[in-house]
Amino acid sequence: MPIVKLLAATAAAALLAIPAAQAAQAKYPEKPIRLIIGSAAGSGPDIIGRMMAERLYETWKQRIVVDARPGAAGAISAELALAAAPDGYTWMMLTSQLFVASQVLADIKFDLARDFQSLSLIGTTPFVLLANNQLPAKSLKELIELAKKQPGKLRYGSAGTGASEHLSGVLLGHLTGTSMLHVPYKGVPQSIADTLANEVQITYAVLPAAFPHIQGGRLRALGVTTAKRAALIPDVPAIGEVVPGYAMNAWYSVVAPTRTPVAIMNQVSAEMAKAVKEPAFGEKLKSSGIDIVGSDRAGLDAWRRDENKRISELVKISGAKEKK
Repeated sequence: MPIVKLLAATAAAALLAIPAAQAAQAKYPEKPIRLIIGSAAGSGPDIIGRMMAERLYETWKQRIVVDARPGAAGAISAELALAAAPDGYTWMMLTSQLFVASQVLADIKFDLARDFQSLSLIGTTPFVLLANNQLPAKSLKELIELAKKQPGKLRYGSAGTGASEHLSGVLLGHLTGTSMLHVPYKGVPQSIADTLANEVQITYAVLPAAFPHIQGGRLRALGVTTAKRAALIPDVPAIGEVVPGYAMNAWYSVVAPTRTPVAIMNQVSAEMAKAVKEPAFGEKLKSSGIDIVGSDRAGLDAWRRDENKRISELVKISGAKEKK
């Protein structure tokens, strides 16, 4: 075939392929999507993930299957997500917990910045310092005093070694000169259960998971980890009011494995941001203790860069990083 005809045929084929590719993308999603959560069922990420899955089903009429895979402070979920085909049908919830774990744990087999692309930042929320009702300390100030009198005797639970809740406790100890025994669990629901049973005296939990227990009077909230008080529980002080310089926050975002088609990532990001900013769904998130954001992909990229710097500094200050 003459070169001119060959080039013409190639160009024509390319032009025909464009509408076909666009049509394929327009049909997305054509099957259920898997959203991998690195926390236990009933945890904050699980609650928010299921809320988002239900809302997007209304738009796409395709199920989003929330796959809770707790363990190693969320690191297991990242490994599972990377093992899946990057075709747009596997997402992962990237949270502050996994972000902290990636900098604290020594044996991490992935790079969050390299291996996962941003979709959307859903929102932020505080951790709550919860206490068993039998604990003599009725306030954060009294807890600190008690911990100083009984070094190493008070036990606090977290979602696992290297999790944000763990770092929250390490930071409190660092800034107050106290020592409490850390008891790691597979997830927040387990640490809350043992706090209720008084196996551990206190625990840190995200507000969506903590609120029902606070509201029901089953556990006492001594403080929130964010710099300001939470609108949902305004009578609970920020820990920073008692311990200057203390601040930790939780956040929920969704990412996809690198090499996922850009057009699909853009579509998912736009739908998530739109959903979060809708009055009805936004209020539903707020009622669970979420300060909504609903960012685009670039917004989450910027957030991740800022958080990487902030968490790195906190890990360095706390001395929580494991040695290889």
